[in-house]
Order: sequence, then C-alpha cells, then structure tokens
Amino acid sequence: MNIFYKLLLFLQKHGYYVCQRIADRLGMRAKVVRTSFIYLTFVTLGFGFALYLFLAFWMRVKDVVYTKRTSVFDL
Repeated sequence: MNIFYKLLLFLQKHGYYVCQRIADRLGMRAKVVRTSFIYLTFVTLGFGFALYLFLAFWMRVKDVVYTKRTSVFDL
C-alpha cells in the first residue's frame, strides 16, 4: 500500500500543476480547468485525457528549452 500512496502523491504533485499553469495563462481558476478536462474525457471517450497528456508534454519541453535565468552570472 505504501507504493500506491507514493505513486498517488507523485501524480497529484506533478499532474495538477499542468492545470494550474493553464489556468494561470487563461486567467481562470484551476478547479474549473480540472473539471473541464474530466467532463471532456467522459464526453469524448478519452480525447480530453489525451489532450491533457499532450499539454503536459508540451509544457515540459517548453520548460527545458526556455530556462529562466535570474542574472547574467547564471550561464
């Protein structure tokens, strides 16, 4: 059971951040974005989940490519 809770904590920690970033970008609450993905998944039989995974992948790639530096000495 301990492995299950570690997996659950990992998914909650890293999975919900995608919705938070989308909500920040659109200027809305993260709860609305999460429920929209859930409804979209049920209505379209999995397309919402596939869209969610694609957005998570795209944000991760963007973070790797565009790193934010705080000063010129961080090179």
